Amino acid sequence: QVQLVESGGGVVQGGESLRLSCVASGSISVINTMGWYRQNPGRQRELVAGITRDGARTNYAGSVKGRFTISRDNAKNTVNLQMNSLKPEDTAVYYCAADPWQAMVGGSTRLPAYWGQGTQVTVSS
Repeated sequence: QVQLVESGGGVVQGGESLRLSCVASGSISVINTMGWYRQNPGRQRELVAGITRDGARTNYAGSVKGRFTISRDNAKNTVNLQMNSLKPEDTAVYYCAADPWQAMVGGSTRLPAYWGQGTQVTVSS
């Protein structure tokens, strides 16, 4: 099993930045792709960004391209999401995710196998 723990959420004003981090533990050798989803009450969970094991490929939702950057440090078993120029519509619970295969990158529609508990991001106008 893989455990994922997020940190870095909070309340910010529009235009400000936040950095989310996620640490993986457990059977980390099975992990290939990692990434972030977000969800608001009553809405479907949506993919924000994904990254391959070697960091060579990334995938972003159109609404965050140019503002968010995903990165990965395999030595520390972490994936980060740098969020700049935040907007009120970025408000959501953000979930870290990991997958042994190709979820979150390369056009795959597969949902990740492993999920964190989520961290709240609130952006005020």
